[in-house]
Order: sequence, then structure tokens, then C-alpha cells
Amino acid sequence: MLKYLKSISIGKKAWFLLFVITTFMLCTALILQHGFDMQPCVLCIYQRTAILGIWFASILGMIAPKNFVIRITAIGLWIYSAAYGLSYSWLQVKMQFFPTPMDKCDLFPRFYFGLKWNEWIPSIFEAKGLCSDIQGAILGLEISQWMTGIFSVFLFISIIVLISQVVKSPTKETMFSFRKRWK
Repeated sequence: MLKYLKSISIGKKAWFLLFVITTFMLCTALILQHGFDMQPCVLCIYQRTAILGIWFASILGMIAPKNFVIRITAIGLWIYSAAYGLSYSWLQVKMQFFPTPMDKCDLFPRFYFGLKWNEWIPSIFEAKGLCSDIQGAILGLEISQWMTGIFSVFLFISIIVLISQVVKSPTKETMFSFRKRWK
């Protein structure tokens, strides 16, 4: 199985699939925000940036999947973004379903390096909702619960793909490779 995962991580199809999945997730978030007026909270924006990180990792992986350094960088970004998103989605689940007086949510998102994405692109990064609000359920689960499951799957798969990178690549057999089988 690890050899198979390594072989597909060296190709572009798996990275393209990750790109399609994360693009679908980002479009769904924007449709929920602008079409159904489900305003995102700060934790939702952090989860959105995590999905964007996985999206960028998929683009990086599609650029040169055969290059070891680029592939490992893409997998590392994928792992980091999935763990980042999982931590914030779990925090949101705790705030929504197991609230304590100590729970609080920032008024404005804080991004790395002091970037002001919420001011530059407010239609995507501005947080108008409250973290403790339960805005809707899909198939009986709140969106933060779905995101916890999705980020868990992303993290699990990305770690397995990283582990698979140490496995020796499958080699193609040539017409003279039958000698190896007889030894």
C-alpha cells in the first residue's frame, strides 16, 4: 500500500484530485457565506485559511510531483494546514457544544506576518459571525463537526503519504528482469 501511495504521489492525478476537493470546499464556504447568509466567525476564517493552505499544497504538488524536494514541501504544507485546521475546528466544536466561561473568540482574525487579509479581501476573510453560534446542520452534524472530520481525514492521509515517501519506488520490469525472479 505504501508503494502504491508513493507511486500516485509522484504523479499529478492525486494532487489534482486534492486540488478539486479543496476548490469545492472553498466554493461551498463562499456559497454558504454569500448565498445563504451564514456569516463566518474568526475560527471559520482560520479553517478557511487552512483549506487554502491545502489548496496551495496541491498546486505545489501538481507543479513538479517527481521532484523530491517540492513533493516533500507540498506534503509538509498539507500536514501543517490539516493540523492547523483540525485544531481550530475542534476548538469551535468545543465552544459550540461544550462552552465554558473561559472560551472567547477574537473579534478580528490575526494572520501570519501581520497581514491584513480581512481588510484586503473582506468578501473572503472578514469575520462577521460569532464562534459559539450554531448556524446550521448538514445530515445532522454542524459544519464545525464536519470540518473536524474532514481535517482529521486530511491529516491522516497526508501523514500516510509522508510515510510512504521513504519506501523505495516501484521499478518497471524490463525484459531481462526475469533473472531476478529465478534467484
